[in-house]
Amino acid sequence: MYITITPQKLGGNYSKSSADFVGYLEKENQGLEQQDMEHFFNQYGDEISAEEVVREIDGNTAKLEKHEPRFYSITVSPSKYELKRLQNHSKDLQKYTREIMKDYVASFNREINGRPITIDDIKYYAKIEHQRTFKGTDFQIKENQPYATKILQLKTEIRNVQDGRAEGNVKKLEKEIVKLEREAPHQQNGKRIVQGMPKAGNQSHIHIIVSRKDASNKFSLSPGSKYKASDVELNGKTVKRGFDRDGFFTKAEKTFDQTFGYRRNFAETYKARKDFIKNPKIYFASLMKLPTNEKALAFKIMGKSGIPMMPSIPVTQAQLAMKIFNRLRRGTEVAIKSSSIGI
Repeated sequence: MYITITPQKLGGNYSKSSADFVGYLEKENQGLEQQDMEHFFNQYGDEISAEEVVREIDGNTAKLEKHEPRFYSITVSPSKYELKRLQNHSKDLQKYTREIMKDYVASFNREINGRPITIDDIKYYAKIEHQRTFKGTDFQIKENQPYATKILQLKTEIRNVQDGRAEGNVKKLEKEIVKLEREAPHQQNGKRIVQGMPKAGNQSHIHIIVSRKDASNKFSLSPGSKYKASDVELNGKTVKRGFDRDGFFTKAEKTFDQTFGYRRNFAETYKARKDFIKNPKIYFASLMKLPTNEKALAFKIMGKSGIPMMPSIPVTQAQLAMKIFNRLRRGTEVAIKSSSIGI
C-alpha cells in the first residue's frame, strides 16, 4: 500500500479553485458511456458530479491566506498483491476509502467544540481510477533513459542526413535504433517502456480530495502540519495540535488487512519502508530474521517495487551483504517513499 498526501500545489500562491484538479480526475471518463463511468463519492453519497465537487471544495475556504492550500490530495495505491485480494475493485475500494477516512480523522490531534474530530467534520470527495501511465520518476523510465537519449540522437542524425545537412547511412542508423530499442532493460509487451505509456495489468487506485477547512468552514485541518500529534501550552491553556502521519499510514494498512482478510508481508509494511530509508540496519536485521518463505516473498516484492535487490543474501556474509544493501538503498530512496509530505 502506497499512500501520498499532497497539498494543492507546491510553492507560491494557491489557485482559488479546485476545477483543474477535479477536471484531471475526470480524464478516465472521457469517451465512456454513463454506466461505465467512475463517479465521485464521499462518506454517504455516490455518483456525485464533478461540478458539485468543485462547488463544495471552492466554497469551503473561509479565512484561508493566499499561501495556504485550499485542499489536500490523498492518493491510495494498493499493490498488485493487495488488488488480487479484492472481489470487485470499484466497490471494494469505495468501501475501503470510507473506512480509511475514519482513520484519517482519528489521526488529527485536534478537537472541535471540545470533542474529538469525527468523519462528519471533514469535507472530502473520492474517485476510483483503473489506469496509470509511466512517469519520469518511475525507475523503469530512469533506467531506460540512456537508451532513449541515444535513440533520440540517432533520429536527429537520420533527419540531418535526409535533409542534406549531413552525410551518413540511414539504414545503418535505423538498425542501431532497432538494436537499442531491443536492448533497453525495461520492456512491456515487447516494446521499450517510455514516459506516458499505459502500465499493463491492474492499476486500480484511489484519489481523494479533502478540504483544508472542516465541514462547518470554521476550523483548519491540515494533514501537512509540521507538528506531530502533541499537546502544548498556549495562553495558559492546553491546546491539541498536529497530525500523526505515521499513525494514519499504519492504520490504513491494518484497515485493509482486517477488511479484506489480507496477510501482509514484512516488505509491504509502512514501518519496513520507513526503516529502509531511516534505519537500514534495523530493516536489514528484521529482513534476515524472517522465515525462509516470507523472506523470499519479501525479496520478490522489493524487486517488483523497483528495488534492484539480489534474490537472496547469504547470512554468512552479512557484512558484505550490508554494504551491497546500503549501496542499493541510496539509489532507490525516491522509488519507495510512501508519502510526499515526509515520513
